[in-house]
Amino acid sequence: MSTDGLSVDESIRTLLLLMPRMVGRAKRLGVPEELRSLSLAPRHLSLLAYLLFDGAMTVNELASRLEVAPATVSLMVGELSRKGVLDRREDDADRRRTIVSIAEARRDAISEWLGHGAAAWRAALEPLTPAERRLFVRTLLAYEQALSG
Repeated sequence: MSTDGLSVDESIRTLLLLMPRMVGRAKRLGVPEELRSLSLAPRHLSLLAYLLFDGAMTVNELASRLEVAPATVSLMVGELSRKGVLDRREDDADRRRTIVSIAEARRDAISEWLGHGAAAWRAALEPLTPAERRLFVRTLLAYEQALSG
């Protein structure tokens, strides 16, 4: 389908048909076997993505990025630590802070799981100019915000 010169209504129609297909394909990628029994939820996906792509960080940093309360992140980190997905350690510079990272034993499976989506986004975004990528990301953020009310 050509997307040149689409009206707003044609664009909406195209996107309303496209979004369920994208979600369906993402779901069919499935969770790697070794992670299936862990009952990982969508909220865990964002937390794991930050840790995988940006490295270890504090609970407060994760809370800020996820736009949730630190207590919420602490609960998720505790849950995932008990399941052996995350490691927690005290910050040597400030023992009140907890540094969170992906457990080495789970890193490859999590990288495989999230890597498919990252590769697909890279293929879609690399041909764009920085300004086009900015516009695309801003558009998706605006759509998500409009859905939230």
